[in-house]
Amino acid sequence: MPASTLVSLSGSSSGEVYDADRLWRLDPADDRPLLATYDLEAAARTMTPASLRERPRGMWRWTELLPVRDPTAIVHLGEGDTPLVAAPRLGARLDLADLRIKAEGGNPTGSFKARGMTAAVSRNAELGATSFIAPSAGNAAGALAAYGAAAGLPVTVLMPVDAPEVNKVEVLVCGARLILVEGLISDCGRVGAELAKLTGAFDVSTLKEPYRVEGKKTMGLELAEQFDWQLPDVILYPTGGGTGLVGMWKAFAELEAMGLIGPERPRMVSVQATGCAPIVRAFESGATEAEPWQGASTRAGGIRVPGAVGDRLILQAIRASEGTAIAIDETDIDRAQLMAGSHGAGYVSPETGAVIAATGELRASGWIGRDERVVAFDTGIGAKYPPPPLPGQTPVVDPADFDPEALLASLPSSAA
Repeated sequence: MPASTLVSLSGSSSGEVYDADRLWRLDPADDRPLLATYDLEAAARTMTPASLRERPRGMWRWTELLPVRDPTAIVHLGEGDTPLVAAPRLGARLDLADLRIKAEGGNPTGSFKARGMTAAVSRNAELGATSFIAPSAGNAAGALAAYGAAAGLPVTVLMPVDAPEVNKVEVLVCGARLILVEGLISDCGRVGAELAKLTGAFDVSTLKEPYRVEGKKTMGLELAEQFDWQLPDVILYPTGGGTGLVGMWKAFAELEAMGLIGPERPRMVSVQATGCAPIVRAFESGATEAEPWQGASTRAGGIRVPGAVGDRLILQAIRASEGTAIAIDETDIDRAQLMAGSHGAGYVSPETGAVIAATGELRASGWIGRDERVVAFDTGIGAKYPPPPLPGQTPVVDPADFDPEALLASLPSSAA
């Protein structure tokens, strides 16, 4: 397998250049995110459509554009290469001729968070980190715990008290330390930062170190390959910290510089909840930064993020792509989650429910054309969350004494 072509780190706002072979978190110049830069000419010599087809499957076959220098330092569990699934029944329901679902629930820990954590744990451990800490709404906690365990390194995660129980269990099963915090993920971040100072644990908070975004960008690399080195017309993405949206935008620029795609870009849509929509508010007001959201509230925990460190990068990508930002209310999230399941998209997360609802709203308004190629990101499996309000009653049958006709008459009609 060819080697990483990582060259340096650069300040996303300052433009300052830093040595990539030492541990960094935020840009010392302005406390903004650092981004990895690569020798794209060298990468293009070995990363071709033909060579990629011959490589073992998984996220790490994009090795030239990933930051780990020593292949033996890669900590992997089979992440990446998630399917891009045609959704004809759901598309017809939304009046779309070509709707596809990027099904990230197929990752080892059941969500797209596996991509970022395999990159962050692998590279930062390669550079000398000996333990990790991070705040999480749920899925990132489970992913960090799993990859920390695979690396044999201690992990501490901080989660809101009301995070899904299955995520708490996942953390503990994987041997990590779990701290529950009364508050939101932003409160978890403040507690975690203080603990990191005391313990020396390396903090891998979203976009507060350079490598989670490198793992997430592989979603964009995969999309380009899955569309035969073109790109879709529209990408809808649930946005909390926004690492995936930022990462995909970065991936597209790198692929164009390597000659693998042209200059055309999808319109990027940031989807949030009405109870926590700092990016939507900033986009609509024309701001370049997003003010923290007060009183954040939504069942979709992954997008209950009052303030994103990468707010500037998210807003830049949306505007450069001629995209938009949209907020969805809780009732529509619930309805869309049920609609997705009953129309063949599986049991998706509430964040994905928000994306499906946003897709419907933007199609109804005409912002998305009927014949455009649309990708909706399904960022994780719904079974890791408390369920939406469910319709009807489920009968309990005694097989020794029941009336089959009465039973059938009592059942609601199938949603399908």
